[in-house]
Amino acid sequence: MQGFSLRVVLADDHPAMIAGIHHGLSSVGTFQLTGTAANSTELFGLLDTDCCDVLVSDYSMPGNEHGDGIALFSLIRRRYPAVKLVVFTMLDNPAVLGALQNLGISCVVSKADAVSYLIPAIHAAATGGTYYSPTVQKTVRMRDLNGRNGNAPQPLSKRELEVLRLYAGGLTINEIAERLNRSKKTISTQKVRAMQKLGIERDVDLLRYAMEHGIVAASSQQGAAADEGQQD
Repeated sequence: MQGFSLRVVLADDHPAMIAGIHHGLSSVGTFQLTGTAANSTELFGLLDTDCCDVLVSDYSMPGNEHGDGIALFSLIRRRYPAVKLVVFTMLDNPAVLGALQNLGISCVVSKADAVSYLIPAIHAAATGGTYYSPTVQKTVRMRDLNGRNGNAPQPLSKRELEVLRLYAGGLTINEIAERLNRSKKTISTQKVRAMQKLGIERDVDLLRYAMEHGIVAASSQQGAAADEGQQD
């Protein structure tokens, strides 16, 4: 009789990160690593084979068929409701965490923490529990404290957050509309509402906000900020 085993799939667009996670989890007897994916197209190909109990996925995997971030996780939850999710990401700011919680995703590990924190996160996800690595826990505590003190900004909806992330990552309104299958007018309205909630009037300040709060990776934003600065 075989022992208990969780089938785990890893998704990240950086091969070195995949290798590091694979190495960190390969010695855990309760895990069976059944596949890896570098983008959402590869990921859905794996999930279609019913080879996964728990998916460990990066938040940002741009340039693929099904998108990334909140849009990707929403689609996964609808199409593969039995698959449990652990998000492994550098984007551990309050807005992102709130959007993940709204989707029912409560196991998040920061890439700033050791890969070993994925082990309890995977077990927690499999049993419907909650797990945050130390860096994420700190963000959650600060968000809750700000909320109690009345200092928390008006929260962005998950759609506003996704539009902000994609825009700050360098996509145009038209490109975001195409990627998210929404109208240009809808995307523009969601961007304006996000800026109003944040008290931001200029696009260049929106880009700086996204960088300072980890909504997009700094490397992807520097080019967008430079382009925006030239337009001011």
